[in-house]
Amino acid sequence: MAYNAKYLTLMAHGAGQQWWSYRTADTPVTVDTTGYFTGEAVGMMKVGDLVFVQQVDNPAAPGSVTAAGWHLVLSNDGTTVDVSNATAVAVADTD
Repeated sequence: MAYNAKYLTLMAHGAGQQWWSYRTADTPVTVDTTGYFTGEAVGMMKVGDLVFVQQVDNPAAPGSVTAAGWHLVLSNDGTTVDVSNATAVAVADTD
């Protein structure tokens, strides 16, 4: 898949920082590829913003979560956004 603006949501903002949530079927490695976030995201995301990404089976109606993690916006030159590797959030449930 590719970036889909429909699943990027601004969750909170203040003091020049923003927290985004994004659902995708793409892996965290794909999401942290330079230039993954395109279009309007380039105009909205700022260096230092946090992006919480959930890898799900179906972004429109998730039935399962495969991976989740935090990414930090490292650069945005007005054309390309680059985010950090994901800091993983556990999705295992051992009970």
